[in-house]
Parts: sequence; structure tokens; C-alpha cells
Amino acid sequence: VQLQASGGGLAQPGGSLRLSCAASGRIFSLNAMDWYRQAPGKQREWVASWRSSGSINCADSVKGRFTISRDSAQNTVHLQLNSLKPEDTAIYFCNVDYFDPDGRHNDWGQGTLVTVSS
Repeated sequence: VQLQASGGGLAQPGGSLRLSCAASGRIFSLNAMDWYRQAPGKQREWVASWRSSGSINCADSVKGRFTISRDSAQNTVHLQLNSLKPEDTAIYFCNVDYFDPDGRHNDWGQGTLVTVSS
């Protein structure tokens, strides 16, 4: 299974970006997808989660601004980033929990850089 994160880039404060994490390969089922971020000099922090139950959650720091959703047809989870702030600048990583023919796995995508600056 391969994970491909995309959609990062440069945005102005108040702007928007849409991140995507696509899982491809012999996936039987997706159990969960999470987004994390790591700002320069800081520890990685959890941002948002999607669960196969349909449950979605976001960290308080992004609630009301970021939205997580899943495109079930393509095993892709999107993270819509609105009302961006300079403190949202970070590398964003997706984490996926899934079943394939060999069992249950948990993998990280390669990360996509989000820079918020005027």
C-alpha cells in the first residue's frame, strides 16, 4: 500500500488550501485516517481524524477552520484548511490504519508542506 499526500503550498493569512491523502494498493478496508502536523522546532501534533464509523474530530486549535472528509471511491481523505494563520505553517502528515491481505497495518505518508505567509 502506498500513501500519497498532496495539496500543500503557500497561502496568505486568511486563505485556504486542500490537502489530500490517497491510499492505493490492495486495501481491504480503511479503519482510520488522521492528519498530523509538525512545525519547525516543535513536536508533531494531531490535527484531525476520520474513523470508519463515520466519526470525525479536529483539534481545538483548528476547529471551525479545518474540515476532514473522505472520498470513499478513491480511498482518499481530504483536509480542507480555511482561514489559515501563520501558526498553521508546518509539514502535514497523514497516518492511515487499514487492512490488506497480510493483516492490519499503520503507515505514514511522506508529508506535505503548508506555509502561511503574507
